[in-house]
Amino acid sequence: MNIPYAVGLDIGGTHITAAVINIKEMKVMDFSLNKESFDSNLPVDQVMKIWKKAISKAIENSKVTAATGLAVCMPGPFDYQKGICWIKDQSKYEHFYGLNIRDLLLEHLDLSGDFPVLFENDAVCFGKGEVFKDQENLSRKVMAVTLGTGLGACFIDKGLSVAGGECVPEDGEIYNLPYKNGIAEDYVSVRGLLSHYQALSGITLTNGLELYNRAVEGDVIAVKVFEEMGEDLAAIVIPWLEKFGADRFIIGGKIANASEFFLPVFNKKIKEASSKVTVCISTDNEAAALLGAASMLYTA
Repeated sequence: MNIPYAVGLDIGGTHITAAVINIKEMKVMDFSLNKESFDSNLPVDQVMKIWKKAISKAIENSKVTAATGLAVCMPGPFDYQKGICWIKDQSKYEHFYGLNIRDLLLEHLDLSGDFPVLFENDAVCFGKGEVFKDQENLSRKVMAVTLGTGLGACFIDKGLSVAGGECVPEDGEIYNLPYKNGIAEDYVSVRGLLSHYQALSGITLTNGLELYNRAVEGDVIAVKVFEEMGEDLAAIVIPWLEKFGADRFIIGGKIANASEFFLPVFNKKIKEASSKVTVCISTDNEAAALLGAASMLYTA
């Protein structure tokens, strides 16, 4: 029996997660999921070595001998058709601007030029993966966001990504929507949280986990920062939940792990807006993103 397998990659600003996916049953192969943390501002060759290590380990652990393609979740801005990175001034992948990531992967993995390497926005992958995890979502309108180093979003109608038209923002993106004194991502992201905490406390933290731990320990300023982020997220997404007519709103990304601090405020704002949308926190961000990526090969 010839079962098709794909290597799924979830690439973020501080990590890469690789796994082998059975794309007939749409499930992650046992023991194959492998994650590597790294500084994405390292030189290109060093980053590629880390990516190759993660991919090789996932394939080795899966015991699968051949894959039919590589499916990659990648943050934007990015040319997903051509595989070219346009990330700039976002404190990540500073040396990758203008480079063809498909060519880099083929070169470092010693793959032939015609080996399928497909790219999709990381938030779209997450949203599609959540739909595959819950088949009932295939009949629904779903808006999903990823909260982490950036603010990702996608709109999915009956399993299909919607990135144009009057019901969704341009390209289905919300990170760059004008908000307060800047754009949405200035307020709803790790960067936004840390900046807000520093402004209120005078203390500089290096990552979101430090802020979360302070909130857990009862730091009232840390808790306040998460709560205000919940208010900001609500203000940003409510107009689009209404325009899109979303049935489900799914929250993923690293910051979703701190939902105990921002979700009550967010839900309060949803209720005040008389929205009927069902709000969910993803229970497995990484698996969802990888399944969503592999779905590009599943539907091909």
